[in-house]
Amino acid sequence: MKKKNENNFGIRVKKDWRKNKSLYLMIIPVFIFYFLFMYKPMYGVIISFMNYSPARGISDSPWVGFDNFIRFFNSPYFYRLIRNTLLLSLYSLIFCFTAPIVLALLLNEVTCKPFKSVAQTLSYLPHFISMVVAIGIVKEFCLSDGLINDIIVFFGGERSALLQNPSLYRTIYIISDIWQEVGWGSIIYLAALSGIDSQLYEAASIDGAGKLKQMLHVTVPGIMPTVIIMFILRIGALMNMGYEKTILLYNSSTYETADIISSYIYRSGLLEQNWSYSTAVGLFNSVINCILLVVANKLSKKVTETSLW
Repeated sequence: MKKKNENNFGIRVKKDWRKNKSLYLMIIPVFIFYFLFMYKPMYGVIISFMNYSPARGISDSPWVGFDNFIRFFNSPYFYRLIRNTLLLSLYSLIFCFTAPIVLALLLNEVTCKPFKSVAQTLSYLPHFISMVVAIGIVKEFCLSDGLINDIIVFFGGERSALLQNPSLYRTIYIISDIWQEVGWGSIIYLAALSGIDSQLYEAASIDGAGKLKQMLHVTVPGIMPTVIIMFILRIGALMNMGYEKTILLYNSSTYETADIISSYIYRSGLLEQNWSYSTAVGLFNSVINCILLVVANKLSKKVTETSLW
């Protein structure tokens, strides 16, 4: 019986190969890319347990065990980095994650096609602006003689260097992130909205439901599986705030609220050349992200029956 099942499996594999040969060949470059740039470099994680020196190489560098991790945990910056990363990630989760959903719901209710097309185009455009250019625009707006200060003065306030104020950094970061990514992020939710059966809206309308009730009882439940999947993925990257924007936007006067784990890794690894130490910090960050992803997926599967696996 077992041999017969194996033969049937082999026949199915050969059939599938003949039928989808071109698709399998197309996916080979994807596997090669992930192997070369995602999995192969993981071997370098071993230097987090060493006192690595490029001159000696991995094989001859002395093994120090968990010393680099202990050094990070005892660092005076440890709690500041964890606090800033978590707070910025939490604010991003609350505002930057929900903003595309709200925009998609609003655009879905727009019946004027020209207006909808213009609104979508204008909201998508900032995503295609280079990060360097986008941060340059934000900095220009936040200068003492910039647009935002002009508005503040118009309403009776005083001019100030906004990006030099640690208490304003997170607000500027989140608002600029929403501006740059809200349109692009709404695409996946608009796609999910297009898959909702129009008969559900007709049935709700016959039952006397207005636009708001249709949104609450038809639209939102219809895209909820997509929202949950995106939420799980976002939780998995909770500690993984990108260093590019932070490095471009922060300065030494805002380290107290702006410095996060990824920017600290950049300074320690590339600027100060503490290779092993920065790798240990990055590995700690990745492990926390992995744990958060697994926990979020398990909780979602138990509560909503929707999960990644």
